[in-house]
Amino acid sequence: MAGPLSADAPAGGTALPSRPAGRVLAGAALRLGGLLARRALLLAGLLAAVFAAVELLPGDAADATSERGETAADTTRRRALLGLDRPVAERFLDWMTALPTGDLGTSARGERVADLLAGPFPNTLLLGGLALLLTVAVSVGLGCWAALRPGGAVDRTVSATATGILALPEFVVAVALVLVFALWTGLLPAVTTADADGSPATASMLVLPVLALAVPQIGWNTRIVRAALADEAKAPHVETAVLDGLAPRRVLVHHLLPGALPAIATGFATSTGMLLGGAVVVETVFNYPGIGAVLAGAVGDRDTPVIAGVVMVTGAVITCVLLLADLVRARAAGGRI
Repeated sequence: MAGPLSADAPAGGTALPSRPAGRVLAGAALRLGGLLARRALLLAGLLAAVFAAVELLPGDAADATSERGETAADTTRRRALLGLDRPVAERFLDWMTALPTGDLGTSARGERVADLLAGPFPNTLLLGGLALLLTVAVSVGLGCWAALRPGGAVDRTVSATATGILALPEFVVAVALVLVFALWTGLLPAVTTADADGSPATASMLVLPVLALAVPQIGWNTRIVRAALADEAKAPHVETAVLDGLAPRRVLVHHLLPGALPAIATGFATSTGMLLGGAVVVETVFNYPGIGAVLAGAVGDRDTPVIAGVVMVTGAVITCVLLLADLVRARAAGGRI
């Protein structure tokens, strides 16, 4: 004889099998672990490419950091001290083995890479974080404004303007901002000076670098937001809400945005990498005390541990943001990662 129906079974039918909560959580944890493993492997491959690329550059760290008057024997001894006489694969494996302990290696000038990045990297995160917040606020605002008037003058203007500014490189935007707001009007400082702790001396010094980073990404993400909302507007539940006579703003907030959120989140996550990459150029233009100057000096010195350390910390930040975007998409898809 069949057992009694469960409370949520349809009348006259059979109970639908339900998965235990523990099994669901275990499955989610496995999928999340697999996702993290894929991200970690991608980052490891990028770091291996960094080691290989520096190895292909002419000269090495021993030559680049040699002092005036040093003999060839001195350079050879320094090369052995830095481990440059060993195969690059062996040096890469040693560096990766020490990475889980937080050891990013030692620079060619004898400084711990972790200490070298401890000061400027928070400044770069501040710059990139402010630019990302500005990008999110303006892009969502403009995209929603255009979506409320599909096909109208506002929609066409927003789309055309966004297309124009997304093609502008960060250094072009930076130079234009310096000309207008620093040289012509004198409203904002053109360069950044640092306090004793290495941070920007005043908040006004952040305005132009943040704008230079954010403007191209605002153009890119405004188009993504507008396209995601336009795709979601074709969904049956949205068309039903419109036919029911709901106010456009209510349709936007309660029906369009929730469905478009995964695509929008992916766009912003992608912009994180672009912002951190563009920060290197913008920091140089504004003399900003971030990792841009550290990275430029490390490339000149052929200093592989420093370059790899910069890639590692920025890659970790980007990986975390991409993971958040994956979780947003998973939640929108019913909890599957």
